[in-house]
Amino acid sequence: MAYELTTWVANHFTTLEIDREAVLFGAATHDIGKVLHPAELTGPGSAHEPAGRALLLAHGFPPRLARFAYTHARWTDPAATVEDLLVSTADEVWKGKRVPDLEDLLTAQLARAAGTEPWEAFLPLDDTLTALADTAESRLSFQSAYPVT
Repeated sequence: MAYELTTWVANHFTTLEIDREAVLFGAATHDIGKVLHPAELTGPGSAHEPAGRALLLAHGFPPRLARFAYTHARWTDPAATVEDLLVSTADEVWKGKRVPDLEDLLTAQLARAAGTEPWEAFLPLDDTLTALADTAESRLSFQSAYPVT
């Protein structure tokens, strides 16, 4: 999802500079703390978020990358960057979820970078997120074939 989303952003919002490698890293590792909190693999919880950041830091990853383990569920933080929003959006869309408040924040960043009205940025974003979310069932089905217990 993060690869598809960052490719789309790079192609449609060329004036927006994003750290694509950071987004891809964040998407790949945002739930790594669940190895320390395995109950959160199948149930609710947020203990994996600070644990994931600490785990990545302990293994030598820089704070600018380790942060995604913590920030992926804190996208309402005013300090959230476009990279944070992209990781969070990729996480939700991967599951087939659409989160309007999150998408509004991402839309605002895209519109600001392009110098357009938010609705002009949202329309193509909405089409892209819909297409990505529509393929979630096969991903979730594949994932559920590998139980965590």
